[in-house]
Amino acid sequence: MTYRVGYIVGSLSQRSINRKLAKALTKIAPHDLELVEIPIGDLPLYNHDFDADYPEVAKQLKQDIETSDAILVVTPEYNRSIPGALKNAIDWASRPWGTNSFNGKPAAVIGASGGSISTAVAQQQLKSILLFSNAAVLGQPEAYIQFAEGLITDDGEVTNETTAEFLALFLNAFATHIKRNLGS
Repeated sequence: MTYRVGYIVGSLSQRSINRKLAKALTKIAPHDLELVEIPIGDLPLYNHDFDADYPEVAKQLKQDIETSDAILVVTPEYNRSIPGALKNAIDWASRPWGTNSFNGKPAAVIGASGGSISTAVAQQQLKSILLFSNAAVLGQPEAYIQFAEGLITDDGEVTNETTAEFLALFLNAFATHIKRNLGS
């Protein structure tokens, strides 16, 4: 069986190192995971006034999450937190009350940064938000990738063998987590 994993890149930049990481993950993913991007760049800012009449782009986000077997969030860390665009997407997906698209969904978090603690603080906050949204969040292994120029090529090839092995281990653990949570 192949599981559809919707992934969200927290950065809106097309040159983002986290977008490169996501591209690498799609290449490294085990054969039973199909990684498909869920775009968030066109969402307006969430506003409770939209709850009665969601814009099409927000309806599509919810549908993309709901039709995915699991969700992978690839996030940078901005000012020791998650990017505003990512939080906005989570707000759209989890609203209005009673229509939370993350409910019961297996999820995992990974991120890259040039700093030595990478995205550890942002990931802890993101996991807390996803847990509140009732997603089944993978606890271990944690994946904080310290990014250096050339670690991942523009084509998504990981140039460091140890990093490539770790990413494969992470994705295999996520696949096991998905199967356990979906009862497969």
